[in-house]
Amino acid sequence: MAMIINICREGEIRFPYKGIKKKDIQRDVKKILHLLHLTTCSVAIVFTDNKTIQKINKRFRRKNKPTDVISFAEQDAPFPQHGRIRYLGDVFISLEQAWQQYPTYSPSFYDEVRRLLVHGILHLLGYDHEISADEEKRMRKKEDELLKKMVDE
Repeated sequence: MAMIINICREGEIRFPYKGIKKKDIQRDVKKILHLLHLTTCSVAIVFTDNKTIQKINKRFRRKNKPTDVISFAEQDAPFPQHGRIRYLGDVFISLEQAWQQYPTYSPSFYDEVRRLLVHGILHLLGYDHEISADEEKRMRKKEDELLKKMVDE
């Protein structure tokens, strides 16, 4: 079983960030991948600030505003890598945005970051809530299921 989880940062973000430590993120990503039965894979989680994610959002999604999470799936790349360890892609999360919005979506800041991790990883696997209302329901259901299992374990 080979699972490679790279936790990176871009912009002005430093760890620990408002109580969140890299080792906690590492543990949660490992748990998410395990729950999805992805044991031989690699993923990069990049934590950033609003300024940096806004640039990424503008460049790749043509939306000139900060967002909470953006995923770049390897399966969507022009030349996907093939090998024994499946590279899923990169998930960018703005911790600044997560901090601003957590009271609306989650009981705590940490729960919001965990929700964004699940959300971003599901995007890497092809889930896309922006395609249709049915796809949004399907993704939300899977998100809720994973978050519940993470808390129950």
